[in-house]
Amino acid sequence: MAETRATTKGDFTAVVTANKHISSCFYKLSLQFFQQGAQAFAQARPGQFAQLDLSGTALPPAEELNEQQTDLIGRGIILRRPYSFCEVTAKDDKTSVDILYRVLGPASLRMTTLKSADKITVLGPLGNGFSIPQGKKTALLVIGGMGAPPIQHLASVLSQEHANIYPLVFAGAKTKTQLPFEGRLDEVSKEIGFPIHALAKFGVESQIATDDGSIGFHGPVTQCLSQWLDENEVMAEETIIYACGPEDMLAEVARIASEKKIDCQVSMERRMACGIGICQSCAVECRAGDGGQTEYKLCCKDGPVFDAREVIFHIEKTGHRL
Repeated sequence: MAETRATTKGDFTAVVTANKHISSCFYKLSLQFFQQGAQAFAQARPGQFAQLDLSGTALPPAEELNEQQTDLIGRGIILRRPYSFCEVTAKDDKTSVDILYRVLGPASLRMTTLKSADKITVLGPLGNGFSIPQGKKTALLVIGGMGAPPIQHLASVLSQEHANIYPLVFAGAKTKTQLPFEGRLDEVSKEIGFPIHALAKFGVESQIATDDGSIGFHGPVTQCLSQWLDENEVMAEETIIYACGPEDMLAEVARIASEKKIDCQVSMERRMACGIGICQSCAVECRAGDGGQTEYKLCCKDGPVFDAREVIFHIEKTGHRL
């Protein structure tokens, strides 16, 4: 039986406590909630998300922008933006929430100007997060690029609340500079160790894979996962795989899990305009029964986390459905 915990969502005001430039185009935004907001977000589970209102956030000075970013400043922001959490800490009557983000569009560009004591409106916690079934002893957590936040959050919860489960993280990116983590990564070897500071502080071991071999395992993170499973004996019924990243990667993780008969949960990504199931813009095609029929579920309301066996993955490189 899966672990569940009720959460109460709401529209809350959060105070910015930090907005740290980690590396390249990656930042970590720290928010603090009080009173009802603190109570609601203290119960946020890994894989859930929040919708941030960034419409009134200032732009960076023009002289600090590169050519690509200059093109972004002319784009308006109407809709809220969804972000998952990489860490949630409840203490006394306050709850701190860390959000890892990458500067890609006009909203995330504006996020870089948020500073300590600024206030923003946050709708959440939203969606359904990862569940932790009873009887599991090994959890393999797979990250693809910016799929890091919910997996990082899950790793911390597993280490702190489930001492009977051994968590191991596999983090992948195209190259070293696209790994969205704090701390030094230049001492990573192909052996299991503690290369990722954000995970090591919870005692969670990890392996890194890069497509170009610039650090860690040389090849896709799914290949690293597959090799580890081939080299290590695990009981399928006592093991579970969690994954978040590009859909092509999730499809391959789901295939590996199916081949090994291991339970697998995936955190899907879609454009979510409202975050509460009204706009119907975040459909995920899923299997319905055993007769080959399919149905559409909403990523924001039914997910973002789904059982990998029910999802029809759409592979961008080939256009195939799996």
